[in-house]
Amino acid sequence: MPAPGAFTPRQVPAPARTASVDGYTVALDGDLRPGATAKLTLTISRDGVPVTDLQPYLGAYGHLVALRSGDLAYLHVHPDGEPGDGRTQPGPQVTFHTEVPSAGTYRLFLDFQHAGTVRTAEFTLTAAGIGDPAPGSPAAPHEPTSPATTTTDGHGDPGHGHD
Repeated sequence: MPAPGAFTPRQVPAPARTASVDGYTVALDGDLRPGATAKLTLTISRDGVPVTDLQPYLGAYGHLVALRSGDLAYLHVHPDGEPGDGRTQPGPQVTFHTEVPSAGTYRLFLDFQHAGTVRTAEFTLTAAGIGDPAPGSPAAPHEPTSPATTTTDGHGDPGHGHD
């Protein structure tokens, strides 16, 4: 059922590898690969200085949400490691192992907490299928081909924070 009110579609921002929010710069390394696990590493700095004292937010140093353009397929991804596990550093890098269901353009939102405030860095990435243009190329956007997907890895795990 449609919701009442005006709707004005907006273009998805162009693919970008860096985002700025409140004096922080977040750089993204890695590419989305449809149907395969991809390593995405986000590096957080403030005024050009790496942030090495991220604070846990909902039991992790970051949370990544991805929405596919066109049908808003949704993924919520937890980072590799967790605070207090003896191996995970509180920045400047937060690494995610992400799997998107199909080729298409995705909006990514990274939530991270520093100095007592949660901030959200926004990115646009394109996942290309076999024989498709390379991610980030002008011809890369595609219509979604599979239903909405939600990853739930880690939900309900101790320390996750949603319990």
